[in-house]
Amino acid sequence: MQEQQTLFDRETAQPLAARLRPRTLEEYCGQKHLLGEGKVLRRLIENDAVGSMIFWGPPGVGKTTLARIIAHRTKAAFIDFSAVTSGIKEIRQVMEQAEKNRRFGEKTILFVDEIHRFNKAQQDAFLPYVEKGSIILIGATTENPSFEVNGALLSRCKVFVLQALQPDELYELLCRALKDERGFGNQRVEISDDLLKTIAAFANGDARAALSTLEMAVLNGTYDGEKAVVTAETVEQCTSEKSLLYDKNGEEHYNLISALHKSMRNSDPDAAVYWLARMLEAGEDPLYVARRVTRFASEDVGLADPRALEIAVAAYQACHLIGMPECSVHLTQAVVYMSMAPKSNALYIAYEHAKKDALTMLAEPVPPVIRNAPTKLMKELGYGKGYQYAHDTKEKLTDMQCLPDSLAGREYYHPTEEGVESRYKTRLQEIKNWKKNRS
Repeated sequence: MQEQQTLFDRETAQPLAARLRPRTLEEYCGQKHLLGEGKVLRRLIENDAVGSMIFWGPPGVGKTTLARIIAHRTKAAFIDFSAVTSGIKEIRQVMEQAEKNRRFGEKTILFVDEIHRFNKAQQDAFLPYVEKGSIILIGATTENPSFEVNGALLSRCKVFVLQALQPDELYELLCRALKDERGFGNQRVEISDDLLKTIAAFANGDARAALSTLEMAVLNGTYDGEKAVVTAETVEQCTSEKSLLYDKNGEEHYNLISALHKSMRNSDPDAAVYWLARMLEAGEDPLYVARRVTRFASEDVGLADPRALEIAVAAYQACHLIGMPECSVHLTQAVVYMSMAPKSNALYIAYEHAKKDALTMLAEPVPPVIRNAPTKLMKELGYGKGYQYAHDTKEKLTDMQCLPDSLAGREYYHPTEEGVESRYKTRLQEIKNWKKNRS
């Protein structure tokens, strides 16, 4: 088995979280839905029958650890690869070695940590080797693979979703750290169960954070002879500068943007500005927020206030031009505007209904009357015959049917009475009345 020396060496010089990294499935903490007795991923690992897969979950839940457990169980060559430090050249070198291994009948498992950091070209470099079986790809990501992994590559991988660890699971992990020789098993540490549970709750589902906090608390404890005593005051000091529980690449990323979106939808500018600040101060990309606000402008405000989209796009441009921290005020202006604007989801509903018909009736032909006829043959086939040019009429209207016959009369857009959309509702009704009188 081939693996990099960085997997399990030099343990004594490593932080507690690295020293205590599980080496077997029995030591592994959490993810019972995947690794419990008889569960699919456990069976694949135990039978050395893993295929290409992606582990998706927040930080500190065991994605890399699972890959390393596989590395120690597999008969295949195992290569640990980092998306942070590797480029196309390194990928090709590894792929060439994997292809040689395949010719000699040996499988190669390639583990790619933080696979979302690879761009499209780098991800494409893996594809032909995955397709012909030169490598079994295992990727780890904190970002939604639906957005960050190429569709062609994603379709060839099974996605396993890893969940944040529960406080009781983290508590058990902390207890093991105090007993395990790789942890504090060779030291005398006095710390109450209540303090261990406090640390477990503070970690917010992140095993690495829990172990790091415990290590800091022990190292900063008071010593009674050779015994380290960890008090409530010590734990409070280690957790007083608690970072915002937000990973812009993890689940909380989606929770907070959802909170912002729903606060604006609920016309609550105070809550919206708070959630905006939570994201920006935690290091969120302002352009990501600006894109979501732009989506909101049409999805939830729409024609009730057409200026909402202008404000959102202007905020995006401002963020692009000057960045953080200056652009925070531009995003605040946009977020408050969206919160206070009249709301209409008529455009969103219109598209969703039209999408449903489009997907279920993909074979519907375009009515000949509105087809383009650039060639003589097309004209002879009746393309564009009977077309009415609206600008040639006094009313700038015609009664020409533009939907397929099977959808004739179907209505998707239903304007509301909110804001200026009431004007569009009146105008649309005038158009419908005019056409009805012509029929």
